[in-house]
Amino acid sequence: MNNKEIKIYRSPLFYVGDKYKLLPKISKYFPDDIERFIEPFTGGGSVFLNIKAEQYLLNDIDQNVVNIHSYLVKQSENPELFLKQVKKVIKKYGLSRSYEEDIVPSELKAQWKKTYYAKFNKEGFNKLKEKYNSTSKKDILELYVLLIYGFNRMLRFNKKGEYNLPVGNVDFNKNVLTSLQEYFSTTNKRDIRLFNLDFTDFLDSIDYQKNDFVYLDPPYLITFSEYNKLWNDENEQKLINFLEKLNEKNIKFAISNVTHYKGKTNKIFLEWSKKYHSYNIKSNYISYHDNTNKVFNEVLVTNFKKNDKSILKEKQGSKLKLLEIQS
Repeated sequence: MNNKEIKIYRSPLFYVGDKYKLLPKISKYFPDDIERFIEPFTGGGSVFLNIKAEQYLLNDIDQNVVNIHSYLVKQSENPELFLKQVKKVIKKYGLSRSYEEDIVPSELKAQWKKTYYAKFNKEGFNKLKEKYNSTSKKDILELYVLLIYGFNRMLRFNKKGEYNLPVGNVDFNKNVLTSLQEYFSTTNKRDIRLFNLDFTDFLDSIDYQKNDFVYLDPPYLITFSEYNKLWNDENEQKLINFLEKLNEKNIKFAISNVTHYKGKTNKIFLEWSKKYHSYNIKSNYISYHDNTNKVFNEVLVTNFKKNDKSILKEKQGSKLKLLEIQS
């Protein structure tokens, strides 16, 4: 199947650090023909949504992320019923719903011009959060609603397993509705298998075949997000060792990673990547909060090369930029 001309879909999980904005920059290096798309770090799922394949093997170590994907894939069989159920929860807790109607009072908007959604939704959000945390059998629909209205649309839990994010200045808007509709229309047509395993167990469990393609977006060793705190040198080396095995089996892979960040260098990955094809990817979701000299360099590394002249020229430019960073 050809992956060159695809519409970019945004995951309705709105996962922090997902590859939604970078997809046109990385997917052009992917194979044109993929039978099984294999993703050990699926996260929000924006990548698999935009890749054409015969089958999808998707894994994430976060059980809540996998549960939401499993739930939403199931809802693709009857999207209208899902939206009715969502609306019922939203109305029950008095949450804003601009996708359908604007119920936030104008006086509140005038008083809190930049944060009126947070002010309006706080009480209902906290009641929903209390309901979700106090119930032994967790309702995935309620968790998804918490994600949509929660701070930065993240998933975070305390040691007791309780969802513990505050309300965000967000709303169930038309973008959320569109992303859900596109997720449903896309996943309903696909053979998707979901797993909740450590990446090593997941990758070891697969009987690899010709035209398999493995895409990896692991936690970044030298950056500081919550997700990346679970990653260390040992995990990085384990992953690299497994990629070597894939290469020996002639299985195509591509991996996203960061080589330089705030004066740090991922020496393990950088040294290993020299054996393969490395493409500099200009990230557009990184913000800078001060004027200090910080360098962020994200790359995509593959063990195969597409015969595309524009890609080869871009690769030459990436090499020059990487040399400037290292010097």
